[in-house]
Amino acid sequence: MTNKSGNSNRTGETGVPSTQPGENNKPSVVDTIQQLGQTTVPGSGDSNIFCMTIIGQIEGHLVLPPHNKTTKYEHIIPQLAAAEQNPRIEGLLIILNTVGGDVEAGLAIAEMIASLTKPTVTVVIGGGHSIGVPIAVASSYSIIAESATMTIHPIRMSGLVIGVPQTFEYMEKMQERVVRFVTSHSRISEEQFKALMFKTGELNRDIGTAVSGMDAVKYGLMNEVGGIGQALAKLNELIGELKKTTSGGLAQ
Repeated sequence: MTNKSGNSNRTGETGVPSTQPGENNKPSVVDTIQQLGQTTVPGSGDSNIFCMTIIGQIEGHLVLPPHNKTTKYEHIIPQLAAAEQNPRIEGLLIILNTVGGDVEAGLAIAEMIASLTKPTVTVVIGGGHSIGVPIAVASSYSIIAESATMTIHPIRMSGLVIGVPQTFEYMEKMQERVVRFVTSHSRISEEQFKALMFKTGELNRDIGTAVSGMDAVKYGLMNEVGGIGQALAKLNELIGELKKTTSGGLAQ
């Protein structure tokens, strides 16, 4: 179909113009949502805060079935690196609603968040289960919705399992990696975290504990019960404190 100016518009079956990148080759909003689950990518907006969502199941080295709602770690890690080196971005808001997923992929995302030099605030809505717990506590400040839950349980292994002592030693080492990260980035003690992890009788067909929003704060996993409003207010506060620190507190 050709318009009056002679330019051709590509249309789909519904007659709606297809989504194309702009003149500067930047992806459109629809493309960005479809590919990365984000409305913007670092550097494409005017806001000084970059909002990142981690939802569904965290996909690791193996591609999950197409009917699974997933967050791909190969999408998240480059965005975190881009946000870190972009001078216009002063803070990151991370919205978390995940059932967990690949242990090493989750720890990789958590380590990236923890190593950022810019202020970060995590908001857990719905749930931050399993390997989502290290991601939730990795930020500068963590907030959980009152109705949200966090499931703490031992790691699992899928696929071929060889019944030798080395297999169990490997799983124990992986378990310790998670425990060390969580306890070093939150106020919960190792004894308390392991007690929640190995508790029996609370979860159907599993061992562990489902921790609600208020209990997560009580145990020291999260800093505060709240939502997006509190998270943005805290992030702006942290950004302001960082600016004062970097300027040396001197004024003319």
